[in-house]
Amino acid sequence: MDTVDIYTDGACSGNPGPGGYGVILRCGAASRELSGGRRLTTNNRMEIMAAIVGLSALKRPCRVTLYSDSRYLVDAMTKGWVRRWQSQGWMRDREHRAKNVDLWQELLRAASPHQVTWRWVRGHAANPLNNRCDQLATAAARQDGLPADEGFAAD
Repeated sequence: MDTVDIYTDGACSGNPGPGGYGVILRCGAASRELSGGRRLTTNNRMEIMAAIVGLSALKRPCRVTLYSDSRYLVDAMTKGWVRRWQSQGWMRDREHRAKNVDLWQELLRAASPHQVTWRWVRGHAANPLNNRCDQLATAAARQDGLPADEGFAAD
């Protein structure tokens, strides 16, 4: 089983506003960058989207360490929030529906073939790969003709 490091970041100009994600995949000496964006979205949605894109790019099951500066993403996965929301019919509690359900469902599918370790890194700090992901995400958010974020209106 290959070991892969995935660095991710999401960005949004306004929240909501145009958003982007950046991803770096590293396996041994090989490295690949991915990015994209949506016309109207949120920063949290782009953080989740970055993780989905990174995991979905893997062609076979891998041991993955996924690095993100999003506490929302990392805590939701490591503290069991997403699984709890799922088991409660995507409700955070009796009165409040979980947000970004479409993306959480997609992330669970993308992560399922892999052994994923989720790691939080401080954003805009001394981590050059996280900083590069931020550059990719910010540039993607500024592109013309971004597609719609179909799931955004559902929240």
